[in-house]
Amino acid sequence: MSDDELTRAERLLSAQAKAERLFAEISRRELIAPGESERAVSDRVRDLANDLFGTTRHWHKRIVRSGPNTLAPYRENPPDRLITADDIVFADFGPIFEEYEADFGRTFVLGDDPVKHRLRDDLPEIFRAGRDFFAATPDITGDRLHTEINRLAEKAGWTLGGWHAGHLVGEFPHERIDGADVESYITPANTTPLRRTDRAGHRCHWILEIHLVDTERQFGGFYEELLTL
Repeated sequence: MSDDELTRAERLLSAQAKAERLFAEISRRELIAPGESERAVSDRVRDLANDLFGTTRHWHKRIVRSGPNTLAPYRENPPDRLITADDIVFADFGPIFEEYEADFGRTFVLGDDPVKHRLRDDLPEIFRAGRDFFAATPDITGDRLHTEINRLAEKAGWTLGGWHAGHLVGEFPHERIDGADVESYITPANTTPLRRTDRAGHRCHWILEIHLVDTERQFGGFYEELLTL
């Protein structure tokens, strides 16, 4: 790996480490609490990122969703909701650290509902299984990895909540991703290898995101971090 690629990898990992610390502080400070609105929690997390790291920019919209709002995929904008005492809540933030993007998501459970706890605990297990599958498949494509993530979700008794299971990540602003550019997503329509270089000749780095839902019980959960490093 070239010095340039090593530097890019180190900065992406550093950005993720800061995002992980941010989420640890969310838990420690109990920012997600009954009676708080999703928007208020999102604003407090934004302010916390600024206090901890001087971070004022996020490359995608800040997301805190609770209860039935956790069913909504990224592009939807459900109405602001008050968090209740027995809720499941997920947070998805994309802070920019030193011009490198982080993309990090975790799920929190308030109360003792065993199904919500099982969902929260299944998320990192499915992530790790998907990452292992990626590591063991050198020529893996976006559609093949998406098929495996869907299989893992169904095996655990859940349904995938969105049309893709991850996307490119890198320097801000990274290679353009939108609904028309399926090669930038881990999706059934992407038949290109994930291990490739981008238009600038840099190694592509990917985020793996797991959005699981239970449509019968009307809640979901979310887990997201780097796949390729």
